[in-house]
Amino acid sequence: MALAKVCLGPRSRCCLIDSGPTEIRPNDPVVVEDDQGLKLGRVKIVFSDADPRHFPDQLKPLVRLATPEDLAQEEKNLALEKRALEFCQGRIQAHRLPIYLVQVECLFDTSKIIFYFTAPGRVDFRELVKDLVQEFRIRIELRQIGVRHRAKMVGGLGICGRDLCCAAYLRDFEPVSVRMAKEQQLSLNPSKISGICGRLMCCLTYEYAVYQEVRKYLPRVGKRIQTPEGEGKIIRYNLIRETVTLELEDKRELEVALRDISGSSLAADPLEGG
Repeated sequence: MALAKVCLGPRSRCCLIDSGPTEIRPNDPVVVEDDQGLKLGRVKIVFSDADPRHFPDQLKPLVRLATPEDLAQEEKNLALEKRALEFCQGRIQAHRLPIYLVQVECLFDTSKIIFYFTAPGRVDFRELVKDLVQEFRIRIELRQIGVRHRAKMVGGLGICGRDLCCAAYLRDFEPVSVRMAKEQQLSLNPSKISGICGRLMCCLTYEYAVYQEVRKYLPRVGKRIQTPEGEGKIIRYNLIRETVTLELEDKRELEVALRDISGSSLAADPLEGG
């Protein structure tokens, strides 16, 4: 028995599977039972020593190693998705609908085609659905998604130069607020803290809890502290460098290490351990 990480498509999320008695290797094509039904994917990594009990609610069942028929079916599905995308785009233009078509997904057993789109509000697409049903003779679902999910599906590069977190590995979106940027002393310029989706960047949540924890040990901004150069008032922190900036009585600014602040209740361990 082994666990494996399986990628279910070029822009689809990966999942963990329990291979059971079946022997699998990296790059093997496999058929997995997902929430929406059967899906074909490829094994990325095999964890031969992993304990399935550590992932009680995350494992997907392995149906079988993909057969030549499964691979042929996947090729047909990809061709159908491409044709459906082009046809749907044409009908959207014909009906003059305010819809941005993002992606088309055909279920592995071709029981349904899902069209993912974004729109500024509610859209009456009943005539579009009729056109799609008449053309493909398959169950049709038009699913409206948000701009963050659109970025996750399409992918791209963030301002850091790396693949978008949402497209690379994030499973779910967490709420992000401007307060998180303020807490981390980041620029509040929208172009600096927004992703390509136009929303606040998901990575603002990554270190937010650490900053909140560290601030518990810091004297408040505005507190007056005695230094060898005289009394100064705390005006800001630099938590990355672990320093505090003081404004002295002669209006000079003095940067001091947090651990050197006289009378501070700051403990060294929280800063060193993050």
